[in-house]
Parts: sequence; C-alpha cells; structure tokens
Amino acid sequence: MTKPINLNSKFNIFTDHWSPKVIAEMNDYQFKLVKIKGEFIKHQHSDTDEVFIVIEGKMNIEFESYTIQVKSGEMIVVPKGVMHKPFAKKECKVMLVEPRGVLNTGDTKGDMTAPNNQWI
Repeated sequence: MTKPINLNSKFNIFTDHWSPKVIAEMNDYQFKLVKIKGEFIKHQHSDTDEVFIVIEGKMNIEFESYTIQVKSGEMIVVPKGVMHKPFAKKECKVMLVEPRGVLNTGDTKGDMTAPNNQWI
C-alpha cells in the first residue's frame, strides 16, 4: 500500500466493540483498529508483545498488582506472557500492532474471542 489510510474514516465503518479490524500490514505485522468499551477478559499472549496506541479516549489495563491508564496520544507495550485485562468506562478508539494471526483474547479463547484477520 502506498496511499494514506485515514484512521477516522476506518473507525466510522464499524460500531462493534472488542473486535479488531485490520487496516494494514507491514512484513508479518498487522495494524488493527478496535473500539473498546466496558470490561474485557484477563488474558496473555505467550508468544508476542502487544502494542496499544490510544487514538481517542482513554483506557485502563489491569495487571497482576496494579492498573495503568493510557490516554489519547499515548501508547503502551504489554510484554509477552504478562496477564492483563483492558477496560474502558467510555468508548475508546485504539490501534493495535501485533503479528499476523494473533487473537484478541490471546491464550484464552471464549465468548469474547473475535474473528481473526477481518479487514476493513
């Protein structure tokens, strides 16, 4: 891809929460947009780090013994194997950067596991 991708127009395409949408790839990595609201599940990614870049709003990530807030314009890298639980009181728009094939619920599959590789 050699043309700009407008994040706002991509976010306008979908309304569901906790279901990442792929917008681009670089080598074996995917750039995914996701809207989050409410509670997610506690999970980990055994094989990869996970990057959260907050585009709009604010989110929290609960770790084993503390919780961190990530606001618009900020990012955080969750190291592989670290148990974490994202949540947001109000809708928050996030970009994820992770290797192709990573499930949103990591090693924990269940009701909140979103279909993988959904492009918009």
